[in-house]
Amino acid sequence: MPATQTIRVGLISDTHGLVREEAVAALKGCQHILHAGDIDEPDVLVKLRKLAPVTVVRGNNDRGAWAEAIPVYDVVEFGAVSVYLRHDESELDVDPRAAGFQVMLFGHSHKPRVETRGGVLFVNPGSAGPRRFKLPVAFGELMISGDRVDARIITLAV
Repeated sequence: MPATQTIRVGLISDTHGLVREEAVAALKGCQHILHAGDIDEPDVLVKLRKLAPVTVVRGNNDRGAWAEAIPVYDVVEFGAVSVYLRHDESELDVDPRAAGFQVMLFGHSHKPRVETRGGVLFVNPGSAGPRRFKLPVAFGELMISGDRVDARIITLAV
């Protein structure tokens, strides 16, 4: 990826079998989509792959033959930016800074957040699926340009 090119990466998690039309509309134009698990239904990935290439990890609710092929964790590189994906942050099994990751992407809690710890950007895009408790329905995005990465959470009006 040329250093002058900015790419938009969609971040989604905890869809639990539901791909809302609002999420589909918001993810249009992304060059890549990262799904942090709890997909629940393979049709979710079919719908997302119509928008952009998708990298996905398996969540604790992803069961059955279709889910067995999905890795528990994955690493994706966008030029100089390396992203580590895992569904549950409590299962983090590496020191992200020492491993050279700029971004750690998680789901599981349904609580959207973006925070920097030890020079690493930790992102939970929240849940874009069924509403849980009083938490917002949300997704996230990364804007990557060279070795610079910015993240934001976007709440869907549903």
